[in-house]
Amino acid sequence: MDEIALDAQNKMNKSIDVLVQSLTTLRTGRASAAMLNGIDVDYYGSPTPLNQISSITVPEPRQLLIKPYDKNDVKSIVAAINASDLGLNPINEGQLVRLNIPAMTEDRRREVSKQAHKYGEEAKVTIRNIRREYMDLVKLDEELTEDYQKRVEEDIQKVTDEAVKKIDVIIAEKEKEIMSI
Repeated sequence: MDEIALDAQNKMNKSIDVLVQSLTTLRTGRASAAMLNGIDVDYYGSPTPLNQISSITVPEPRQLLIKPYDKNDVKSIVAAINASDLGLNPINEGQLVRLNIPAMTEDRRREVSKQAHKYGEEAKVTIRNIRREYMDLVKLDEELTEDYQKRVEEDIQKVTDEAVKKIDVIIAEKEKEIMSI
């Protein structure tokens, strides 16, 4: 495979990694410390990721325990979770915060599934933009022969198709996980 196509493939793989990271923040009905990745807590005046100021454990499949390193941060952690769009009610237990993950309703599962599909579509758009960028790069390079241009364009298209298939598989797996009870 050509160097240009490999470069495009690397960029596409990075966008797939971003998709996977985005999908970890979606609630699936099971407790996961990754659900709290996007939450920033007001830590002495500056927004700090929750996982940097506390330890997050999963004692039961539907429960998270958040134990701040400094027990004075409990109130700001509760406030940050309440302000987030997770829809969870944190329970302040003095030195730690307990999060009970309720079972998701069928409507909520469909909503989260739609969100996963939206993330997938955004990733596909990114992949297509990368493809267009590299195709334009090949077409504008006048030093390349016509046959070589065709071969590189075919390689880029092949890499694009593989990336889109990966995204479809990832979204299908996530949807299966979300819809399972």
